[in-house]
Amino acid sequence: MRIAIDLAKTAEGRTSPNPPVGAVIVKEGKIIGSGYHEKAGMPHAEVVAINSVKDKEFLKGASLYVTLEPCCHYGRTGPCTKEIISAGISSVYAAMNDPNPKNNGKGAQELRKAGINLHIGLLEEEVRKLTEPFVKYITKHKPYVVMKTAVSLDGKTATRTGESKWISSEESRNHVHQLRNKVDAVMVGINTVLHDDPHLTTRIPGGRDPLRIILDSTLRIPLDARTLQDKNAMIATTQRYDHKKKVELEKMGIGVIVVPGENVGGGVNLQNLMKELSVRGIIHIMIEGGSEVNASALSAGIVDKVIYFIAPKIIGGKDAKPAIGGIGIECMSDALNLKNVRISQIGPDMLMEGYL
Repeated sequence: MRIAIDLAKTAEGRTSPNPPVGAVIVKEGKIIGSGYHEKAGMPHAEVVAINSVKDKEFLKGASLYVTLEPCCHYGRTGPCTKEIISAGISSVYAAMNDPNPKNNGKGAQELRKAGINLHIGLLEEEVRKLTEPFVKYITKHKPYVVMKTAVSLDGKTATRTGESKWISSEESRNHVHQLRNKVDAVMVGINTVLHDDPHLTTRIPGGRDPLRIILDSTLRIPLDARTLQDKNAMIATTQRYDHKKKVELEKMGIGVIVVPGENVGGGVNLQNLMKELSVRGIIHIMIEGGSEVNASALSAGIVDKVIYFIAPKIIGGKDAKPAIGGIGIECMSDALNLKNVRISQIGPDMLMEGYL
């Protein structure tokens, strides 16, 4: 199962709106086949593993280890349960039930009805963590959102002049590139684009650049912004958008979403934006914005997980930039408390992760 999990991790960020799934086939104590789901529309992990075995007779009586309950419904591909039954596999070990209402428990029932020994729950917690974005998407029809920020020891993201390169260490920045490689999209505000002109790419060998989503309520973004140059970007705006700029952006091949409604400050309504992105199959988003975008995201209640890189540096100053803007809370009882917090060290920095 651990091998199956590692195979599934290979496809993180590449299978949306499907989950990353890995599978391993074992017979007589030896692995005879393996595979993973590469992307939506392609064969599922179980079928890839079955097809990797040249001698199909050898599949009879084998055991299949898969990270998610095999599907029994028709979608872009056929049911995996039928392939498993047809192959003559005698035992299936699944880490967790498929949360998809079309399949949840039904695939297991079909396998058991066919006389296959089915066991669910092996390394379930590890797989549940791996499939968090899919679980939220398939059950709540909303993207899973991670808010990432890097701060100094006193909670600042930039000096009073706006300088922010670099608060975190090279090791932490490399880790961020690994995170970008696993998400469908990164989201920033227009001020980050205007001030830093970032690439927001994944600069690792074999990495995959996520879609960049820029929150820009009036379309102030320069047409020569770095993040637009490879066309892998989308602008979320409001009814107050610049009509001429919208036409120019679309001619460049940049998608523009006019999101209904606005937030209290006149910015893009993030709750409505999440609905729009979910329809487009974007299920895993990492926010890499500034203090106001972070505040808006928290206020809108769209954040599921927080990732904080804390550098052992002190910036000071009342005009230095905080990680979270907005008006803030009045009472400590209103503070947002993280759950299941995990703390680790990356280079000289501390990494704190927790759930809201």
